[in-house]
Amino acid sequence: MSSLDLALQFGDFPQAAAHRKLLTRARVKRWMEVALKNPGEISVRIVGTEEGQSLNRQYRGKDYATNVLTFDYAQQPVVSADLVLCGPVVEREAREQGKSLEGHYAHLLVHGTLHAQGYDHELGERQALEMEALEVLLMGVLGYPNPY
Repeated sequence: MSSLDLALQFGDFPQAAAHRKLLTRARVKRWMEVALKNPGEISVRIVGTEEGQSLNRQYRGKDYATNVLTFDYAQQPVVSADLVLCGPVVEREAREQGKSLEGHYAHLLVHGTLHAQGYDHELGERQALEMEALEVLLMGVLGYPNPY
């Protein structure tokens, strides 16, 4: 586990207060540090649907709000990245998948932290399986069930 310099921000969206209460700095930092190999400087922003859709359209060319976007800037010697999670999407997915909101956020923050270090499930089946196995392992270390 490496040290993390974390900036945590919340946009304005319905239920933002409940998400802010759930996502304490200490909790978010613990989830992300378990996935870090090197020290990190990572900003996490929890946004509403409109902001999430705008960023996904602008940076990925996809016109919908997605659960997590990772903007990675450096991996060595310090991991530098921004993670943007769309609160309403995360909440909807957790409900649809029968997961706790806390557990789903933990998984997506681990997932985004791995992306910030160069893991990419979209590069092929081998990389996807490697990343998924690591996520399952890390979620177990954190005390959560297999997210898949």
